[in-house]
Amino acid sequence: MQWRALVLGLVLLRLGLHGVLWLVFGLGPSMGFYQRFPLSFGFQRLRSPDGPASPASGPVGRPGGLSGPSWLQPPGTGATQSPRKVPRRPEPGVCGPAHWGYVLGGRDRGPDEYEKRYSGAFPPQLRAQMRDLARGMFVFGYDNYMAHAFPQDELNPIHCRGRGPDRGDPSNLNINDVLGNYSLTLVDALDTLAVMGNSSEFQKAVKLVINTVSFDKDSTVQVFEATIRVLGSLLSAHRIITDSKQPFGDMTIKDYDNELLYMAHDLAVRLLPAFENTKTGIPYPRVNLKTGVPPDTNNETCTAGAGSLLVEFGILSRLLGDSTFEWVARRAVKALWNLRSNDTGLLGNVVNIQTGHWVGKQSGLGAGLDSFYEYLLKSYILFGEKEDLEMFNAAYQSIQNYLRRGREACNEGEGDPPLYVNVNMFSGQLMNTWIDSLQAFFPGLQATKNPFYLHVGMDILQSLEKYTKVKCGYATLHHVIDKSTEDRMESFFLSETCKYLYLLFDEDNPVHKSGTRYMFTTEGHIVSVDEHLRELPWKEFFSEEGGQDQGGKSVHRPKPHELKVINSSSNCNRVPDERRYSLPLKSIYMRQIDQMVGLI
Repeated sequence: MQWRALVLGLVLLRLGLHGVLWLVFGLGPSMGFYQRFPLSFGFQRLRSPDGPASPASGPVGRPGGLSGPSWLQPPGTGATQSPRKVPRRPEPGVCGPAHWGYVLGGRDRGPDEYEKRYSGAFPPQLRAQMRDLARGMFVFGYDNYMAHAFPQDELNPIHCRGRGPDRGDPSNLNINDVLGNYSLTLVDALDTLAVMGNSSEFQKAVKLVINTVSFDKDSTVQVFEATIRVLGSLLSAHRIITDSKQPFGDMTIKDYDNELLYMAHDLAVRLLPAFENTKTGIPYPRVNLKTGVPPDTNNETCTAGAGSLLVEFGILSRLLGDSTFEWVARRAVKALWNLRSNDTGLLGNVVNIQTGHWVGKQSGLGAGLDSFYEYLLKSYILFGEKEDLEMFNAAYQSIQNYLRRGREACNEGEGDPPLYVNVNMFSGQLMNTWIDSLQAFFPGLQATKNPFYLHVGMDILQSLEKYTKVKCGYATLHHVIDKSTEDRMESFFLSETCKYLYLLFDEDNPVHKSGTRYMFTTEGHIVSVDEHLRELPWKEFFSEEGGQDQGGKSVHRPKPHELKVINSSSNCNRVPDERRYSLPLKSIYMRQIDQMVGLI
């Protein structure tokens, strides 16, 4: 009996020692220690994805007292890292099949559970079920908006009523930056109706927009939000209507006379004052649709807000044959680009439009910066301007060089899984490691075909149904932990969330079948990538010193004070007829539109 007690005591002592090591040396719940030590007491070593067993040891203490996971270290620290003075390009961002159990399993869940759940095949029947669920989600939200909120901007789905600008509190920017009293949700949802093949409702909605929506409003809105939500949707719907191939079904409208294009022009003209009287060419963040830039407006703007206008403004310019809109948007992009750090090539997130000084020096891929990088690439895809691609390639290299931490390859090798962090734009030093939802655009630029995203998409879809569906639509989830809701269904829920979830599972959709014909704006509006958008009869217009047009006639770059002359309607009475435009629509604009869009 004594030897049995002795054996049992040794076993308990061994288990107790294991438990202490588990807690103290980072193998259990965190106690502030990041170091892991190469000690092995029979614990099964973690296997790196697609590779052999990796050592239990991880990063050890760094010179100068720095310690922790490698992605917490600033670039160039550690004995195994070489200084990153010269930009290096890691492996391509396409990660291939992932051992998601290793990446996501954590300490409380085994790798087999996640691998089984997220790495398996996604049956066609399940795809169809999820596609129909996403369509039903859109229909429920859209129908309730039309029944309880239209013509107001948004739906309050809990109390089943509409929401417009907060007239009583002009400082309520969370509402007033977006809601302009122009039936925002209906306008924003137009192309989602088309993508889902609902031709009858699309035609009905377009007619409603034409007959009821006006931008002659005393509303102060954010230039960026008005551009991506309203201007982008009007242009997208116009292109869908006038597309001779009609891939989504018959979306043509009898007697359609380019009204949506006129409305897009009207809105863009009302946004132009934001580009005037700015010393850098970077636009003011807000503008009143009737009176122009408010006298007490803020001189600070975020990089994404000022530098993500080129896709919509560029499409409008090329459809109308009027270079002004593209020119002001491109000037803003170049101004921001010229303010990047000479050492890192990074941009900050907030800038003063008059002085060009960086107010926010944080550089990352989330809010304040996200769509600036997105539109560099997408502008090149649409318009073919090489300088856009050159800027994107340089920005991408700086991002990979200073923001990306972790091992070189996504799913193999030693070190921590990759992570993009937030750093100081001038030094590249770590500022924080939090990630916001807007950073999700970046994987979209690195297309993967990994079934993981189908499984996660299903989780998202089912979670939205479970936690946000209320009496008259889908509420905003105010807190992801306690699941508390806010009585607001923002317009992007129909224009982006439902559309992307639907397309994720609708593999037979014309968007997928068309190859590379379509591209999405940052608000999720679909635009066709057509060769004629690369035709630029006023190409030399964007040169710094001017040049000659195709006929050899001299042209020059407009100066800020000349914008009022080029678009005199920005200060004239805004009435919806030809007098609003600086050129006769029927004789010039319509002829060019007919040639470009193929209406004849």
